[in-house]
Amino acid sequence: MTIVLVVNSGSSSLKYQLIDMATESTLASGLIERIGESTGSVRHDRADAREEREQTVANHDDAFAAMLENFATFGPTLESTPPAAVGHRVVQGARRFFDATVIDDDVERNIEELSPLAPLHNPANLAGIRGARRVFPNIPHVAVFDTAFHTTMSDAASTYALNREVAEANRVRKYGAHGTSHKFVSEAAAEFLGRPYDELRTVVLHIGNGASACAVDGGRSIDTSMGMTPLEGLVMGTRTGDIDPAVLFHLHRKAGYTVDELDDLLNRKSGLYGLTGTNDVRDVTQRAAAGDARAQLALDVYVHRLRHYLGSYLVQLGGGDAIVFTAGVGENSVEVRRRTLEGLEWLGVEIDAERNQLPNDGIRVISTDASRVTVLVVPTNEEIEIARQTLATTGASAAE
Repeated sequence: MTIVLVVNSGSSSLKYQLIDMATESTLASGLIERIGESTGSVRHDRADAREEREQTVANHDDAFAAMLENFATFGPTLESTPPAAVGHRVVQGARRFFDATVIDDDVERNIEELSPLAPLHNPANLAGIRGARRVFPNIPHVAVFDTAFHTTMSDAASTYALNREVAEANRVRKYGAHGTSHKFVSEAAAEFLGRPYDELRTVVLHIGNGASACAVDGGRSIDTSMGMTPLEGLVMGTRTGDIDPAVLFHLHRKAGYTVDELDDLLNRKSGLYGLTGTNDVRDVTQRAAAGDARAQLALDVYVHRLRHYLGSYLVQLGGGDAIVFTAGVGENSVEVRRRTLEGLEWLGVEIDAERNQLPNDGIRVISTDASRVTVLVVPTNEEIEIARQTLATTGASAAE
């Protein structure tokens, strides 16, 4: 059997896929959202049908139970297609986990200890792991870490100019995130272009509600925009991205903000949401086109930060062979792609307006034939990448 169940347990959601790795085909998938709110939503997809319902989902245990109910009710049943292994997304592995790792009690304990470095993510990831290990105690579980892909960054790229003793004592350094997506997308781009992965210089722009850029040189991450936590870098749906750290001191001293209030402000009440009242790029783009000054400024700030990182990474790579847009905004926003790349012909980047307007339908090129740098849209599939790494890590165990 080569069936892998992938569990992606987020702070307020649980995504899952049951994948037949013999063909890399998805047998079923689902999404459970608004965990902990008064009313949640539960969705289960098969090739021929979608089932949706509203349901209160009090916690991650309830979410996991809802997933099992979906399989039992709508199929395929986990008795008829039992998983040989379960793969879990974990955001923060720090410098403890450099590869996908079979989960035992010690690995669980390490993931919990690293939670302060990803407070919105690791506790939720851990809840999914514990729920799955209880239900499937006799098959291997594998943690696939977002940070693992970025462990190839140099010390120059991953070291902050903070007091050395303080930094070392508190594990302060750049770890990055979205590594699973950056790896999948950069590999898929190389395969699509028919280029050796170990020769391609690629800038990946993973732009969703959370967003990060990554410079990939010959299959190795050499820099990424997220830092010690997923707060650093690009402007995001509700996160500030880069900000002068002295702003926090100012808000504490002048406005009385506590540490927890600052954490909430920067992570949940800023970004596009803080600038416009919505975290949805589609809404911001529509309002900007209608003349809304706040939306126009927010879009300007958003794109300015994207161009800042794009330029930086092209310099670090010594030029680029490919620029790749992925994730919800990257795959679907014609306007964000256009504005990010306009005027870059002097860098060898020429976007084709008609190709950029085409609807999202798999991997496609949106640059002109004359562009020295190929610009692509590559739909990400973190679940497939997690399943691949799960199968590779468990080896013979997953093939039994």
